Amino acid sequence: MEKGYLNKYFSGVVVKRLSEVEANFERSNQHEFNGNKPMCKILGTNIPRREFNTSFIYIEDDCTINAVGKMTWYDSRYNSPTRTEWRLYFPTNEVTKRAKTGDSLFVCKKTDDTLLLIIAGRNSTIENQLYWLFDLKEKDADKFIGKTEFSTGDKQIEFVVRMILEQIGIEYEDKGIESYLEPMLNLFHGEFPTTKEFSAYARNTITEVDPIENPDDALLKWVNREEALFKLMEQYLIKERIRKGFWINDDVDVETFIQYSLSVQNRRKSRAGLSLENHIEALLKEQKIMYSHTPITENRSKPDFIFPNIETYRNQEYPSIKLTMLGAKSTCKDRWRQVLSEADRINHKHLLTLESAISENQTDEMIDKKLQLILPLPIHETYTLKQREWLYSVKMFLEEVKEKQKFYEGRQK
Repeated sequence: MEKGYLNKYFSGVVVKRLSEVEANFERSNQHEFNGNKPMCKILGTNIPRREFNTSFIYIEDDCTINAVGKMTWYDSRYNSPTRTEWRLYFPTNEVTKRAKTGDSLFVCKKTDDTLLLIIAGRNSTIENQLYWLFDLKEKDADKFIGKTEFSTGDKQIEFVVRMILEQIGIEYEDKGIESYLEPMLNLFHGEFPTTKEFSAYARNTITEVDPIENPDDALLKWVNREEALFKLMEQYLIKERIRKGFWINDDVDVETFIQYSLSVQNRRKSRAGLSLENHIEALLKEQKIMYSHTPITENRSKPDFIFPNIETYRNQEYPSIKLTMLGAKSTCKDRWRQVLSEADRINHKHLLTLESAISENQTDEMIDKKLQLILPLPIHETYTLKQREWLYSVKMFLEEVKEKQKFYEGRQK
C-alpha cells in the first residue's frame, strides 16, 4: 500500500465528539457547527458561501443509516470589515436524528469536492476504526481536529483499510490487480468457481509468504489477495450483465433485476466467511495440525474447527482441557456470541477474526465469557495497549494447538 493512499479518496477530514447541546438536534429544524481552523483548512475560506453535496451516514455496531442532502459552509460575518465567523449548516435528516451525546462526528471532504458526514456511535468498533484510519486522537476530539495530509499509508494494513472504507461507502481501489482479470476469466470460463477453488487460486498468486514461520503474514496476504481478485472479477461480471439489460418482451423485467441484485449480495455475504475458513485450513495443513472442519456437536451445532478431531471430542474419556474449538469470522460485530454455544465440552473457546479496533466493551465481555480473540499480528496495532496484552496472534494459537496435539499423539502410541 503506497504512502498517503487516503488522499486518493479524501482531501481532508475533521472530527469532533458531540456535546449534549450539539447532539440534541430536536431543538430546531436547522443545525450549525461553529467553524475553526481545521474546518477552514479543509473547507476553504476563499468563497463566502458554498454548498456541498453530502452523503450522511450514522453507523454503530450492526446499525447503518444513510441519507443524502446538502451542507452549507458560510461566513456569517461576511459583511463585517473586521471579523469572520464560519459556520457549517445542515438540515435535519434520518442520520442526524440518531445522533447522541458522545458520538463522534466525522466530516470528510472527498476528492470529488463532495462531503461525507459520518456519525459514529460512542464506544462502537467503527468509531475506533475511523480514529485509527485517519490517525486522529480520540482524546483530543472535544473540539474539531483534523488532517489534510495522510502520510501514514506505509504502516497501515491493506485488508483492514479496505474493510473500513467499504463500511462508509468508499470503494477501495487496487490498481495493481487488473492483470489477473483475463487469466481468471479464461481459467474459470467467465463465471465464479466454488469458494474453495477461488481461495486456492488466490493463494497460488502469492509466492512471497512463509505459512510455517510467519502464518500471520501469510493469512493476511491470502485473504487480501482473494478480496481484491473477487472484487475485480465481480465488477467485470456485473458490468457485463448490466450491459445485456433486464428485458422481457421489450419491457424492463424488474423481478429479474431484483433477483440478480439479491444473488450478488448473497454471494458476497456467504463468500467472506468461507474464504477465511479456506485459508485457515490451508495454514493448518501447512503446519501439519489435525482438525475437523464444521463437525456436528451438541444440539446439531457446527463449530468451524475442532482440534484434534471430532472423534476425540465425542470420546468422553478424553480430557476436555486438551480439546480446542476455533470459530472463524471475518468480522465480529455482535455475532461473536454465536460461538459460545457450539461445543459444550470446551469451556475456553477461541475466535479468529480480521476485525480491527474492536471496542474495549466488547473485548472485556469476551474475556468474561472465556472467549480468546485471535488476530493476525499486524492488526494488533489497531487495538489499545491494554487489549494487545491479551490478544493472540495466529502463530500463538497454532503453537498452542500443536502442543496439545502432542498429548493426542502420545495416547495413540
